[in-house]
Amino acid sequence: MSPRMPNPSLVVPDVLPPMRALVKAVNSVGVPLATLVLVHLRVSQINGRTVHLPTKPKEFEDAGEEDRRLPVVESWREQSCFTDAERSLLALAEAATRIDGVKDPVSDEVWEEAARHWSQVQLAAVVLHIGLVNLWNRVNVVTKQEAVDWRINPKTWKPMTSRLTPAP
Repeated sequence: MSPRMPNPSLVVPDVLPPMRALVKAVNSVGVPLATLVLVHLRVSQINGRTVHLPTKPKEFEDAGEEDRRLPVVESWREQSCFTDAERSLLALAEAATRIDGVKDPVSDEVWEEAARHWSQVQLAAVVLHIGLVNLWNRVNVVTKQEAVDWRINPKTWKPMTSRLTPAP
């Protein structure tokens, strides 16, 4: 499957730098990157965004990926390997992503549990992170962009936005 067009963040002038700045700001408030990755993965799964995960020890080793929990994120409720703080954000991510036809998608209970583990600034950053992941998922699905592949070592993997060139 080839993309329908270059990534829209490269087509519309001046869009990519503020998007990257927003990601940088979200990443700078003390929410562990591993936790943001779990949230990113779960939101992408809910949105039907194809994500290739390592499943075999060699794939984890080749990718330089240390978090062996990635393949079980979808079933986080049944797993004992996630902390209560991580669970609170996974629940928030699911609620904030599944909003269609739900009167109050993010219940007070879900919000209060997340607020119990995270500061207001951290929680605000996670809410923005969830929104950004949902945005990127939708942009990438509509334009048929390449799927995320966690099996590739980030030291050799180049993000889609750096592999593409802006549209004329």
